[in-house]
Parts: sequence; C-alpha cells; structure tokens
Amino acid sequence: VGKTWGDATLPQGMVTFLVGDDEERIEYVTKAVLCARSPVFRTMFGIGMKERDAAEVTVSHTDLASFTALVRYLLTDQFDLGEEEGGRAQRALDLRELAQMYQVPRLELLCAQALQESVGPASAVPLLEAAHTTGDGRLLAQCRRYVANHAAEVRASGGVEQLRDLGVAKGLLGDALDQVAELKMGAARTAAGQRAAP
Repeated sequence: VGKTWGDATLPQGMVTFLVGDDEERIEYVTKAVLCARSPVFRTMFGIGMKERDAAEVTVSHTDLASFTALVRYLLTDQFDLGEEEGGRAQRALDLRELAQMYQVPRLELLCAQALQESVGPASAVPLLEAAHTTGDGRLLAQCRRYVANHAAEVRASGGVEQLRDLGVAKGLLGDALDQVAELKMGAARTAAGQRAAP
C-alpha cells in the first residue's frame, strides 16, 4: 500500500468486476491498491486505457470464487482457498493460474505450496494431470512418487478411474513397469546372495 503514496499516475476510485459467464459481481474494489500489487492491473487501469475510468470491468476467464480469492489476496494479503477439502486443490490450481496471469509471484508460490501439501489418494491423479498440462515439473514428480508409493490407496480412492490424459497414463504405466523391474532385480540379487551363502 506504500506504493500508492505520492504516485499521481495511479487511478482514483473504485471498480466493480463482473466475473464469469454469469457476470457475478465483486463490488467497490479500490483501483489504486490493485495497481500497486499487480503490474497487469497497473496496465489495465493506466493512463489512456478505457478501464481507467470504467465503473465496471468484465472478467470472463475465471470463476467468482477464484477471482474473489485473488482480489482478497491483493487487498488484504490473506491467502484463502476456502473450506471444502476436496475443492482446495482445484482452487489452488485456478488461483495459481490467475496469479500467473496477473503477475503476482508470491501468490503463485503460495498456491504451489498448497498444491504440494494437498497431494493425497484422491487428489494425486488429478493433480498429476494438471501438473502435466501446466508443465509443473516439481508437482509432477511429487505426484508420480506419491502414486508409486501409495498405489493401493490411490486405486481405492478412485484415482485411477479419474485418469483422462493418455500421456499421463503411459507415464504411470512406465513407472509401474520400472518398479516391477526393480523388484525382480532385487529378488534375483537376494536369491543369488542366498545361494552363495555357506
């Protein structure tokens, strides 16, 4: 907020965002604070842009809950993914995408951390697919390890049935084949060691 002091180029006033296909409203948001926290908003509400003096701005690329979480973070520095446990991972994915789009790196890191903490039996496969789609190598590796180490739990949770991406399915099959090969080699070494023992 200190960035708003003494900067005559910042826009004055409030904006109401019309979010998503249903144009749900987030009302009376201070433009200057948004500009201080996000270079994208700084450009959007900059001198010469039609949004600078607009009372309403349409945001069609997201949903109300995710955009509200972005605005709340920018205004209050509070990171909130909501209460529903199953939806937190998806909200973190959606919010991370917004953080990238609006160039808010700290929020992007918080989302990445929340995603890593949310890997579990039911979420590992959907997160694996999302990591594959977005190119998030760290989350991809974590989810692959989780699936390999907790295969029975992932399968029991219905994670395998959630799999939609053929590339991810091939990768998981490759991981499983590698594990089988390692087990066979380990068993062969054990058997050879037992035969060699006096």
